[in-house]
Amino acid sequence: MLTTAANEMLTRVGPGTPMGNLMREYWIPACLSSELKADGEPMRLLLLGEQLIAFRDTDGRVGIMEHRCPHRCASLFFGRNEEGGLRCVYHGWKFDVEGNCVDMPNVKEEQDFKHRVKAKAYKVVERSGFIWTYMGTRAEPPALPSLEVLQLPEADRMTRVHQRECNWFQSLEGDIDTSHFGFLHVGGLKIDDVDPNTIHRWGIMDRAPDYKATETEWGTMYAAYRDADPGNVYYRFAHFMFPFITLTPNGSFEDQVACTLNVPMDDTHTLTYNLAWTKKTRPLETLKNGDWIPGIAPDMKFRPNTNDWYGRHRLVARRENDYFIDRDMQKNVNYTGIQGIGRQDQAAVECMGEIVDRSLEHLAPSDRMIAITRKRLIDACQKLMNEKKAPPLVDDPDACRRARGGSFVAPAKLDWLDAYAEKLQTALSPLNLLERLPLAAE
Repeated sequence: MLTTAANEMLTRVGPGTPMGNLMREYWIPACLSSELKADGEPMRLLLLGEQLIAFRDTDGRVGIMEHRCPHRCASLFFGRNEEGGLRCVYHGWKFDVEGNCVDMPNVKEEQDFKHRVKAKAYKVVERSGFIWTYMGTRAEPPALPSLEVLQLPEADRMTRVHQRECNWFQSLEGDIDTSHFGFLHVGGLKIDDVDPNTIHRWGIMDRAPDYKATETEWGTMYAAYRDADPGNVYYRFAHFMFPFITLTPNGSFEDQVACTLNVPMDDTHTLTYNLAWTKKTRPLETLKNGDWIPGIAPDMKFRPNTNDWYGRHRLVARRENDYFIDRDMQKNVNYTGIQGIGRQDQAAVECMGEIVDRSLEHLAPSDRMIAITRKRLIDACQKLMNEKKAPPLVDDPDACRRARGGSFVAPAKLDWLDAYAEKLQTALSPLNLLERLPLAAE
């Protein structure tokens, strides 16, 4: 269980909150590059509890700023995106992507004071298919994270995004909870239906593995492990990376170049971005005859986008329609009666409520990773508040290059961290990003 005060610290992300201040130390994915067009309409953007406007100017530069015009507070969402800036429709004041007022047409020239007016705007960079923004206080922002998947060419990277109507940490904890895979997703799968040549069969044969977990320089990591063939162990490794990144275990460690970003819109809504190398092998998704495992096939349908603050990337299946659960399917076909891994995860994290009351929990050994990740985040918040100490990765973004999630089989005689480090040395890296570096996990 977690105290109410600790839960508040973990979940609240608005301006001035401990976790909000921590997240503002990092570059934050604000939206996809494809969502903004040059001289196109401005977009409402809700990020870390702040109501913002994003737009792309005539020259392709992106601005992210407070949505209220600094003149009379009319919303710049209604602004005219024209000739290198955004013009407020109320009185015609115009602002460039850095928030500078460049025109004040309702004020006489001799009374003009535009050089003293600035809309609150955040620093922006565009990279890897994302618009990133820095919302912190540093005059010089830190470097972007050196995630392997972000270095891939656009054509070799798959990016999916959907909105979750729950707190960001609730969403993230689902990624680092390896125990649920054998139940929520493949609970109805029989071992006789699994390809006997896949290493993932060991996860179906034993759905209650043992666990190792530790703190790392990038956050935390864990391994779920169980006996494989004689003398070997089947591992599933995964990571949490500050501030809201996960590397999940669902794939072959050899080529599992992927990550998930759980970006808080506010305290009760999250944009979840799934990124993966298009050439990586698929995880356990099919039966030995090649058919989809019942209930696994993706079924992520989206509602049309709207212009309201929560109007982007919303799924058709949601809390109000019980994610289209089919009770006959649950009895006769798959474990949940809900179709698709993504929808199953969505139901599990949203059905807890917008912000789960963690004082009601009874954690088990399988939740060790969740427990140490909570501790790591709370400690980082407290050190930032009390000691002004920058949280992990802010000043050492290359540290996260040493991490990868995925599954493999290793000799039982090897320590779990030694097995991980050995596999990391030989893992396939599309851009040779993995250096021959020792694991820093102590």
